[in-house]
Amino acid sequence: MLMAQAGKLHVVSFDVPYPTNYGGVIDVYYKCKALKEIGLEIILHCFQYGERKPQKHLREIFPQTYYYPRKTGLAGWSPRLPYIIHSRRSKQLLQRLAADDHPILFEGLHCCSYLGHHKLASSRQFVRMHNIEWQYYQHLGARESQFFKSLYYKRESQLLQTYEKKLHKAHKIMAISKNDRAYLNQNFKNTSLIPAFHPFNQVISKPGKGRYMLYHGNLSVNENLEAANFLLHQLEPIEQLPLIIAGANPPQSLKQQCNERKVKLIANPSHEALNKLIQEAQVNVLPTFQDTGIKLKLLSALYQGRFCLVNPPMVEGTGLEKLCMIAKTARDFNKQIHHIQSQEYTQVANEQRAKTLYQGFSNQRNAQQLLNCLSPQKD
Repeated sequence: MLMAQAGKLHVVSFDVPYPTNYGGVIDVYYKCKALKEIGLEIILHCFQYGERKPQKHLREIFPQTYYYPRKTGLAGWSPRLPYIIHSRRSKQLLQRLAADDHPILFEGLHCCSYLGHHKLASSRQFVRMHNIEWQYYQHLGARESQFFKSLYYKRESQLLQTYEKKLHKAHKIMAISKNDRAYLNQNFKNTSLIPAFHPFNQVISKPGKGRYMLYHGNLSVNENLEAANFLLHQLEPIEQLPLIIAGANPPQSLKQQCNERKVKLIANPSHEALNKLIQEAQVNVLPTFQDTGIKLKLLSALYQGRFCLVNPPMVEGTGLEKLCMIAKTARDFNKQIHHIQSQEYTQVANEQRAKTLYQGFSNQRNAQQLLNCLSPQKD
């Protein structure tokens, strides 16, 4: 059943959600697309900054798409509010949201400047949480080697933890993982689990064997750099199963280390080239050292790749544990890889994987569940 208010929903996105080349915008874009496919009209509001520009493609799918410049640098700074939130304020956005009483979905704590605003009192307001943001920034601060960056992350974490209390004003909070929901339920009783939205309609993993192991991710992000460095330094070289690292914007330090260890580094592969790398690998090796949210690279590997080897922070609380091989230590990783290199990925394993993924990560099913959360009679 569609909502009573003409079947329209305001979605406020922290970034322009196209192209879909990183985790957060993937969830936003495919969520909006899935909601439209079940009959909801999306009014999309995007904060725009950096290299991500207004997209003709978005307006073709969502005719009511609006853009607002994010206030970066000193213009976005506040002594009391987190930078990621204060920099995403727009009087024009508030005016558009207040012009009707359609429900509003704020994507991430980033977009919650106007959550609970008196001008929006007639609209039901919802928040999609992509991470527990203060924990995410706490992790960033702990792992940042540059003093001033580390100081910024730690300050941002403290401000975000305080600001998080504003979530009490939401009619409902939508967590992206079981772990996030457990945390949010301790503080807010109006939390539901809506798993990540993604671009995959079916499992296309190829039975058989591959000739390499693959790590992929945005290599300009410290979290992914840490994972890549772990693999470079801790994995034992296997001639029959060499390591390939692929991803966007690798720093010179990573290029040098890959060169020294004779590891192939593929910088800035196209979307198609990266998908092919994932599909042809024998094993996608995906450690992480930040157990926040859900990593969409994990879904990409499971929908497209063969074996998937992870550590506990990558998979715990996702419902995908039984689809992965799990290693806790460097020794465990090496032991698992030596076992995997001689194994064939089977059609039976593919069918079991498909069943689990369709149960928990169907865009259509999760869009209907989200729609139920938005409906007044379901609140």
